[in-house]
Amino acid sequence: MNLLRENNLGAKVKNLFRNFALMILCYFAFFFILRILDLFIFDLDLQKYEQMEILKILEENPLKFIFLAAIAAPVIEESIFRSILKPTPISIRIFFCALIYIFGLFIIPEEAHWLLKFGLLLSTILFIFYALGQLVPSKVYHTICYWLHKYYFLIWIGGAIIFGFVHIYNYVDTFQLDLVLILMIFPRIIAGYFFGKVKLENKSLLWPILLHSMNNSMVLIFVLPFTLSHLT
Repeated sequence: MNLLRENNLGAKVKNLFRNFALMILCYFAFFFILRILDLFIFDLDLQKYEQMEILKILEENPLKFIFLAAIAAPVIEESIFRSILKPTPISIRIFFCALIYIFGLFIIPEEAHWLLKFGLLLSTILFIFYALGQLVPSKVYHTICYWLHKYYFLIWIGGAIIFGFVHIYNYVDTFQLDLVLILMIFPRIIAGYFFGKVKLENKSLLWPILLHSMNNSMVLIFVLPFTLSHLT
């Protein structure tokens, strides 16, 4: 941990991969326990919900799916959920820009080309990021940072749980909850915990974005070839 405090890049890269390995181990432990529960206790219907919208994007436009999973989702989701975890004034501005980005997704028509949509939103967000730095006094940011640092543990764990529950919408159109859905999103809560952990340890938003991208890319490596083989 001393190397991390000294801003040692090599130590931070090693810590990134260490957290990635621990996260994968937790996934395996969870799915092993889930299998035991399914066989001997609950007889769960784990095929009850499917990520239909995500599978539709994967089938219709694999390039868009790769962009969303490996780049856009890690950047935007971490900018929302981990930017306020022991933040700096810059990461507070990033947080507000990420919220505006999400709002913009609902305004721009769905039929707009996805590259044009993301390009337009990105240029708008860059302008807003600059404006927030010029218009809001630094004292305001430092006050916000003080209170968020004070309650960092609550933000870390609460953010991981909310991060998991937001992914319910991968499976259903309207919010609902049952045992199967909770089990489906629990790996996202595990991921959210480790994304927050690496942010706290490496002290930069870059590292949870990279870990998130590694997590999603691992899924891509297994899911993408399988899905594409069924389309041909």
